[in-house]
Amino acid sequence: MAGPQNLDAVPHSSARREELLERAYDHVLVNGLTGLSLRPLAAAIGSSPRVLLFLFGSKDELVRALLARARADEIALLQRVPDGPPADDLATTAMQVWGWLAADEHRGLLRLWTESYARSLVQPAGPWADFARRTVDDWLELLARSQPPRRRRTAAGAAERTFVLALLRGALLDLIATSDTRRTTRAVQLGLAAVRAARDE
Repeated sequence: MAGPQNLDAVPHSSARREELLERAYDHVLVNGLTGLSLRPLAAAIGSSPRVLLFLFGSKDELVRALLARARADEIALLQRVPDGPPADDLATTAMQVWGWLAADEHRGLLRLWTESYARSLVQPAGPWADFARRTVDDWLELLARSQPPRRRRTAAGAAERTFVLALLRGALLDLIATSDTRRTTRAVQLGLAAVRAARDE
């Protein structure tokens, strides 16, 4: 039976790269990206630093690939959300999003998003560059699709979806810190009730 060294000798291929990327992604979902070192990571995913450098080019490129993988999960969520609520109901869409964010099984991904968002702000020239801005754009695009076309093109519509994004992001940070799903969900419901009331005026 071939040992680990034979596995690591596989030529540079997209299949091998994707396999190790998925293993590395599972690892950082649990352990985060802060202090990431190639040698412990390679040991954890059954590879070697040499192979990771061969497949990804550098540690920074590996981090970029991991962030792209996290964003792919985010975009997959955004593509699923509009299937349920009416296209012109921002508050309903936001509540559906919150239900996904608050689920225990997504906590690792959300910690990774939060960590990457913060690193993007303090290290704008590193592998995290533009992660925060792209994330904001992704979510605002989703929320805009849940507003009536006439309203989404107005300054009031932009302010409304920005408020909803800030509400979700703030509640998410609180949830990650405290694991208090009940309290944070009530806060989101209260904020979205204000959005509905403003819409109905």
